[in-house]
Amino acid sequence: MEFETLPDPIRRPAPPAGFDPAYAWRLGWLAAICLAAAAALFANSGGGWPVWAALGAGAVPALVALIFSRDDERTQSVLLVLWAVGGSLAAVLTGGVSGAMAAWCLAPVAAASTLDQPKRLAEGAALALIGGCVAALTQLSGLAPPAPTGPLAFVLGFLALVTTGLGLAAGLLIGRRRQGARDDRYASEIIGLESLLDGLPHLAIAIRGQGQVTAVRGAPPRGVTTVDLVNRGLTGAAAPGDRQRLTAAIAAAHREGVASLTFNPALGVERAVALDLARIAPNQLVGVLRDVTAERNRETALDQARVDAEALAAGRARFLANMSHELRTPLNAIMGFSDIMRARMFGPLSDRYAEYAELIHESGGHLLDLINDVLDMSKIEAERFELQRGVFDAREAVQAAMRLLRVQADGAGVQLRGVLPPGELEVDADRRALKQIVLNLVSNALKFTPRGGQVTVTAHGYDGVLEIIVADTGVGISPEDLERLGRPYEQAGGVEQRAKGTGLGLSLVRAFAKLHGGEMTIESRLGAGTSVSVRLPVLLAPLKSVTLESLTESTPPAEAQVEVEPKPAPTALGDNVIAFAPR
Repeated sequence: MEFETLPDPIRRPAPPAGFDPAYAWRLGWLAAICLAAAAALFANSGGGWPVWAALGAGAVPALVALIFSRDDERTQSVLLVLWAVGGSLAAVLTGGVSGAMAAWCLAPVAAASTLDQPKRLAEGAALALIGGCVAALTQLSGLAPPAPTGPLAFVLGFLALVTTGLGLAAGLLIGRRRQGARDDRYASEIIGLESLLDGLPHLAIAIRGQGQVTAVRGAPPRGVTTVDLVNRGLTGAAAPGDRQRLTAAIAAAHREGVASLTFNPALGVERAVALDLARIAPNQLVGVLRDVTAERNRETALDQARVDAEALAAGRARFLANMSHELRTPLNAIMGFSDIMRARMFGPLSDRYAEYAELIHESGGHLLDLINDVLDMSKIEAERFELQRGVFDAREAVQAAMRLLRVQADGAGVQLRGVLPPGELEVDADRRALKQIVLNLVSNALKFTPRGGQVTVTAHGYDGVLEIIVADTGVGISPEDLERLGRPYEQAGGVEQRAKGTGLGLSLVRAFAKLHGGEMTIESRLGAGTSVSVRLPVLLAPLKSVTLESLTESTPPAEAQVEVEPKPAPTALGDNVIAFAPR
């Protein structure tokens, strides 16, 4: 792929290679001096040493200028001084201002004109004036040598006039040449700028006063014409209903420096045009007009889609919340009849039918749990879930949840342990929600803990906060999954674990915690297990006896061994559950 590099309009272009009038003038100055010296040798009188000194004084500046032809200001100033000294010295040695080489007093002016810089030209004129004054004073004081006469005077005078005149002519040529190059560059830049402005996909305008359009460039948006803008002004291009707003935007741009608005054009009220204004001078604005109809339609469509999606989600949540009774009633009947069949209340059953009754009851219970989760989340999303707060001992809810999961833990081969304080944990909370928190956390822990592992449930209180910690020795959660967990329908783990639930367990725990004004945090590391903490500001009174806070801080929950006072003694609730001081 090839790219075309455009010239930099700010950088001054390098001088064109080839003929340099300033360099040629210096060479011609030296050549003229050599020819004059040769002519002086053949003249009747050589003029003596003053003539040769004058020729040498005039040759030195030209020779030095050829050697040190740098463009820095200090070098140029030194060279101009050298031209002034050499020219005035030659004039003094040949009779002063009335002598044959008086024209060389203008040598600094000729040299400065070849530089094409107004500052240098003024400097050269000042030096020439000083040199002329020195030559005149020397002549008036009688210190100047006598002026040459005869053919030698003609040769020297001709030399001074020709070299100085050619220098001034070279300066004019150089100035005209550089001015032409600048004009060409400026014309090229103007043409490029006009092409750029005319090719804009939007319309750039210049505005004077309260809406008078003085210049337009670019492509006008649909519904706006440049003729209307120039003839009727900016406000005349807007629909009647938007003209007052447009006038206010122009006034705001004059006052504040910038202003923006969107209006409907007079020739296409169904379209939308955006105007951005900026003040560049008193009573002078510039602006850009662009068609934003597509953007407006897209934003309208997105807003409508968002409204429709929110309405659909709200309707779905309301539907599921309203279907609570209709969904739970047949499941309760199925589970009740399966219980009757399992208990053989109306007679014996064959082993095959008894097995089917167990499967029906197990599947119904699993389906009821899933439906309860979906219904609870739907109520929470629909903002129709209300906490049924009451005062109770939080240990009872924790123990009840662990009893329900004892069979699941036995089947999974996982040790389920409870670490509860000996004193009461009196809280003001929703008993069912607290129980559901423990059920969901322990169920998740059992799902991700391999056989032979351990799940520990710890409950304690401090500073009015009830904290429930469920820690397991399972496979852990990856950092990528950890960021997603807690949002509805998000699941972690492999395909087998994902198939065991709906992804609502942790999201329900987080939602219940927020409804109580609390929070849920998760700490996990792959291969090292997971710990989920739920903190609820629902504790009514401090514990009546020692807590396990120091113990759980010093020993990991999975390995904690509970030491309590001899009374009351722990009571076994099953092989995998131990509760301390149950009521």
